[in-house]
Amino acid sequence: MYEVILKRFDHPDEIRTFEKGKFELIRVGEMTIGRASYEPGWKWSIHVGAPQGVKSCAVEHVGLVLSGRATAAMDDGRIIEMKSGDFFYIAPGHDSWVVGDKPYVSLHFLGAGDYAKHK
Repeated sequence: MYEVILKRFDHPDEIRTFEKGKFELIRVGEMTIGRASYEPGWKWSIHVGAPQGVKSCAVEHVGLVLSGRATAAMDDGRIIEMKSGDFFYIAPGHDSWVVGDKPYVSLHFLGAGDYAKHK
């Protein structure tokens, strides 16, 4: 028998909240998909990293920007801007922040299970 599973981010399996943002998770089998939603002014090192006592995100990400703009600021000094429609890979060792005055939303296909996990 073939199985079909339908889920929606309207009813995620888990929501990880932090100042100026949230990360919603949906689990299907062994796969975890995340949806990041950040308000203008959000910065990873301040709103996610600082409460955990870390300065750089150690999670590897593969995702798709749905709306808004954000940076991937690598520990080696490179800063890459991502915008709606961009599919991205970001290696561990980075900061990130929302660019401009519009909210940022992206889907995460790799790294979602470990992202913004409370210690």
